[in-house]
Order: sequence, then C-alpha cells, then structure tokens
Amino acid sequence: MPNDQDFIDFVVDQVQNRCELSYRHMFGGTTLYLNGKVVALICDNQLFVKPTGAGREFIGMVVEAPPYEGAKNSFLIEDEIDDAEWLTELFVITEKELPAAKPKKKRGN
Repeated sequence: MPNDQDFIDFVVDQVQNRCELSYRHMFGGTTLYLNGKVVALICDNQLFVKPTGAGREFIGMVVEAPPYEGAKNSFLIEDEIDDAEWLTELFVITEKELPAAKPKKKRGN
C-alpha cells in the first residue's frame, strides 16, 4: 500500500524548518534522509526510524517493528509524531550516530 503524500508532507514539515530533511519514494515506501544519511522510512503511512543506541536512550520505551516484511526492526514512532521538537531531536540524534554515507561509484565506460 503506497503512502499518502499528505502523511509524508506532515512528517517532513514537522522537521523541515529545523534541519535539512529530504525524501525519495522507493519500492512502495518513502526513504527520509538527513545530511545524506537514511534516518527513517515511511511505510504504509507509519514512521520507522533507524535504530541507534542514542535514539533508544532518547525515546525510552521503544516500540520496534519491521517497516516491511523481511526487514530488520526499526523504531516505530506513533504518538510522538505530532511533537515537532521531539521528532527533530530524534532525527538529529539518529543522524549523528549513523556512519557517513558511502560515496556513489561512478559508472565506467
């Protein structure tokens, strides 16, 4: 089931004014990027944040679920999605703990 653009816009707008969040539609879901790093996925109009130790500590009582069948568990964000400051802080914390994005290889001749 594809995501509603209104839901995607809501999540992005919650964070947009505080940091540079971008997204791309991929494989029926939506991938969210902060500073070139994948920080979250939106699948079936639910927000899943990449799990990190700092994110787990920040959230406290973490709900984990796979964003799609066969995927590893991520942090499922439900009620807190309406709190722009909280959500922004979680994205920033998550991005800081993730490794740098690998540069894309140029295709040869």
